[in-house]
Amino acid sequence: MIFRQPIRIEFNHCDPAGIVFYPRYFEMTNSVCQSFCREIIGHSYAEMMARGQGLPAANIAVNFHLPSRLEEVLDWRMQVTRLGGSSLACRLEAHCDGTHRLTADLTLVFVADGRPYPWPQELRDRITAFMEAPDEP
Repeated sequence: MIFRQPIRIEFNHCDPAGIVFYPRYFEMTNSVCQSFCREIIGHSYAEMMARGQGLPAANIAVNFHLPSRLEEVLDWRMQVTRLGGSSLACRLEAHCDGTHRLTADLTLVFVADGRPYPWPQELRDRITAFMEAPDEP
């Protein structure tokens, strides 16, 4: 299944030419991951932090296909590609008006007290159910 989140490009995302400054894309990918955790896994970043847990990125590979500009709305799409013992690999794509703007492959690691920790079974079950669900048309 694919998780989707629209993000409107705001002034704070842009350089003086009105084009997204590339580090802001990393903030957007983090926003999509936070929303995925809250809405799909049912375990928000705030809940994780309160328990001494987190989901930091261990690896990010990005391809920038086309620039994005102020006021455009990016349709972010996230697909989980692999669920490991304590990790989660996913692909995020940003699209706008029929054009592919960015592809990011991320590996996130579930941590407790700053160290990799196996996914709690309840969270693993929710991620697995998401991965196995058919894509909506």
